[in-house]
Amino acid sequence: MWGLIRREQNTLGQSVIPSSAFANSFVSPMTDSTANTPTPATLHVHTHPPERSWGRRIVLVLLLISVMVNFAQLAAFRDYSSGSKAPYERFVEGTLRSSDKIALLEIEGVIMPPYTDRILETIKRIREDEQVRGVVVVVDSPGGLVADSHRIYRALQRLRETKPMVVSMGRLAASGGYYVAMGGGPETKIFAEEVTWTGSIGVIIPRYDLSELGAKFGVRSDPLKTGPLKDTLDPFRPLGDEERQLWNAILSEALDQFVQVIDQGRPALDEAAIRRLATGQIYTARQAQQLKLIDEIGDRDAAIDALKKDLQLEQARIVRYEYPAGLLEVLLGTEAALSSAQDDPLHRLLEASVPRAMYLFGGLAGWSAP
Repeated sequence: MWGLIRREQNTLGQSVIPSSAFANSFVSPMTDSTANTPTPATLHVHTHPPERSWGRRIVLVLLLISVMVNFAQLAAFRDYSSGSKAPYERFVEGTLRSSDKIALLEIEGVIMPPYTDRILETIKRIREDEQVRGVVVVVDSPGGLVADSHRIYRALQRLRETKPMVVSMGRLAASGGYYVAMGGGPETKIFAEEVTWTGSIGVIIPRYDLSELGAKFGVRSDPLKTGPLKDTLDPFRPLGDEERQLWNAILSEALDQFVQVIDQGRPALDEAAIRRLATGQIYTARQAQQLKLIDEIGDRDAAIDALKKDLQLEQARIVRYEYPAGLLEVLLGTEAALSSAQDDPLHRLLEASVPRAMYLFGGLAGWSAP
């Protein structure tokens, strides 16, 4: 008989021999000099049932359930968003199962590319949706480029032919923000919150005279040009009388357009009254109501309730539209990401020198363009 053998089971139930027992198993009993008979072998068998990791298994099951639920929600979102093309429709409030929708068209921030295209695409989406019974145009904007403001205004004119609407002004609905609010036409009621600023009727072309700064540092402009007005608004030289008359005519035409838009959208005001208000001044909500620039003091919920009443809807599904945020938008913010392709210094320099007529409220209007 061999010497001491100890066998133990590991957590998987397999038999193992410890190293010390394994060495002792090869010692012959005849080496025992104190006895003439071999030492009886002792066999120790230790049995340990395998440990059951119930906690880990429960966590694994819960994780699998979570993954399945997330996939189900993603599938439901894709079905609800009515296709894979942005903008995506999002439920906001109201009755989710209602077939009658009220769309929130949000016009926020400075009105300029690339936001203009997103707004126009959203208007198109609303116009083509037969379930949309009416539209709440939510304006929270200081205005922006003349051309972009007018494009949105015209798109809202087409939208109102089939979709009744109301306007809800947020914190700021000034200049181009007020311009687009006229897109609903004379029958559209305009709501403004108690803290809303609006008005700022007018046009601005940002320009900075750097001629004295250039002279101080020995920098002057000397472009090669084919006509005396080709480099008009050059910041490194004073503006000439002929140039000032030229740009005043352009500003006057843009202002006339603004006045005409308000004249068509606010029947309680005549052209003379509008021109008296077109000083670029900002107005509070109370002042704007007294001046007949808006109709009522009320928040977005008040505008929604008024539209539901006009449409004779007891229940409605209130929806809004959004574009998915890309990686750059998440990391840098939406505005920074959308203009990231235009961040090289040469592009910035060229863009800064392009004249822009703007329906914009703000002291640093020239820094708002990309």
